[in-house]
Amino acid sequence: MHDEHNHEHEQNKKELIGLGIGAVLFIIAAVFQFSSTVEFILYFASYVLVGGEVLLRAGKNILRGQVFDENFLMSVATIGAFAIGEFAEGVAVMLFYQIGEFFQGRAVNRSRKSIADLMDIRPDYANLKLENEVKKVSPQEVKINDYIVIKPGEKVPLDGVVVEGESMVDTSALTGESVPREVKAGNDVLGGFINKNGVLTVKISKEFEQSTVSKILELVENASSKKAPTENFITKFARYYTPIVVFAALGLAVIPPLVIEGATFAEWIYRALTFLVISCPCALVISIPLGFFGGIGGASKNGILIKGGNYLEALNSVDTVVFDKTGTLTKGVFKVTDINPSKDISKEELLEYAAFAESYSNHPIATSILNAYSKEIDKEKIENYEEIAGHGIKVNVKRKEVLAGNKKLMDLNKIQYKPVDNVGTVIYIALDGNFAGSILISDEVKIDSKNAIKGLKDIGIKNTAMLTGDNKKVGVKIANELGLDEVYAELLPDEKVEKLEMLDKQKSEKGKLVFVGDGINDAPVLARADIGVAMGGLGSDAAIEAADVVLMTDEPMKLVNAIKIAKRTKKIVWQNIMFAFGVKAIVLLLGAGGHASMWEAVFADVGVALIAVLNAMRVLNVKEM
Repeated sequence: MHDEHNHEHEQNKKELIGLGIGAVLFIIAAVFQFSSTVEFILYFASYVLVGGEVLLRAGKNILRGQVFDENFLMSVATIGAFAIGEFAEGVAVMLFYQIGEFFQGRAVNRSRKSIADLMDIRPDYANLKLENEVKKVSPQEVKINDYIVIKPGEKVPLDGVVVEGESMVDTSALTGESVPREVKAGNDVLGGFINKNGVLTVKISKEFEQSTVSKILELVENASSKKAPTENFITKFARYYTPIVVFAALGLAVIPPLVIEGATFAEWIYRALTFLVISCPCALVISIPLGFFGGIGGASKNGILIKGGNYLEALNSVDTVVFDKTGTLTKGVFKVTDINPSKDISKEELLEYAAFAESYSNHPIATSILNAYSKEIDKEKIENYEEIAGHGIKVNVKRKEVLAGNKKLMDLNKIQYKPVDNVGTVIYIALDGNFAGSILISDEVKIDSKNAIKGLKDIGIKNTAMLTGDNKKVGVKIANELGLDEVYAELLPDEKVEKLEMLDKQKSEKGKLVFVGDGINDAPVLARADIGVAMGGLGSDAAIEAADVVLMTDEPMKLVNAIKIAKRTKKIVWQNIMFAFGVKAIVLLLGAGGHASMWEAVFADVGVALIAVLNAMRVLNVKEM
């Protein structure tokens, strides 16, 4: 990275020196009186110093078959100016074009650098803990279950669990959160966090290729390859537009002198050359992809990863947003709030059987039961473990058949049970075919969920819905509390896809449907939606992989921010399109009519491109939102 920066700096220095000497020779030739031969030599030397690179690029592109680009247009126009004796204007056009290109390049590099700095989370090394020493190694060399030491000020190189030490970590590179987070033994840490003060010992849970930092880098690096429809349109437009204006200029140079009395070739060739300079489409070709690139960068600075310009543009057309419930609108942090045993069993025994049944699951509900039980699970007492999708678990514990799950599981096994009406998730438990009782588990709604739904309505989202596998009573209560338009409860993963397809048919013709989820069971729905949005903090790898947008802080409100950034990006991109077309159309007409000289032509090309690029860079500034 450092070598690249030095090389770029040297290149800029050489360009500036060449431009400077060329500009001095141009000023000397323009200000002082010399013989025509000396004047020509000074202008020609200035032209070669200033425009030699453009001429070389044009020649190389012609050999490759890429004839009609801005290098070709500038070369033809300036060589033509020399051919008709307009030396000063020929050099001036090339000089101002090169100055504009230099500042344009600086602007583009600055925007790319700000994104590179933002995503500068790639770890350089890991401190691998061995028996008698701590060895500095490449993160790729560290394996799962290895232990690493992270000192104050160092980046966390890989995902893992803290086994020793306490510290504050800076998570801003991944989540956009400015407030450091406290971590201690038992807490997860992700690659890309920065350790602020204490020394941490971390047990690695993922190899580098599978770690969060690696996936984020891959997402950002690949995002610019997925072009938005507007970008594709401009690329295709430039491909046809450039040869049309070249032939139009050729016609402008040749036809009027042949058909208009008194018209001279010198005058109309000058107009044609001016027309060529004006017609360069570089303002559009450069500023529009930069606008989308800036939008992706601005979003990632805000803790939102958008996997391509196509998804950024699609966010402008969203009219339906569908949410998963657990871990998306709710915290996904469940607590056992009530235990209701039957007459033949105690609360402690009922909780124990439930804990044994749920001991192999990493579902938040299972975690809450295990936390409530808080004792060691002897897994040797567990046999014939079977998870029944959408129903629950069947297992043998201490030689008893245990069923733990929802009403469907009880109905499937024809067990008479006592329904619970409380709002929450109810786990029904049966032992050897007899109902043993139920456990009530409650979840909390996220602080910003209500504001997120309101925010979506405020920016024009027509329909909001929730799909959940939880019972209907819980789903309806949360939907009413948050102000959602529709709720569908007690759904299996495949039923979620069916409901999503039904909602997809109800949206407007050009509208897009967004699904927001976090669990592994949400992956099929995320993939099916027009735009899949995954919660990246607590979200599963499968959900993040299937999604098109990742919210790194698990805050639903970030979706509102993502749509606002998308709308702002589109607004700026279209400002550039209208500005570039408007100025060029006016100056083209003036040039064809002989009312615009090469000087106006330079502004219509370089000036417009520079203004458009600077305007596109505003997308990076998320503070303006």
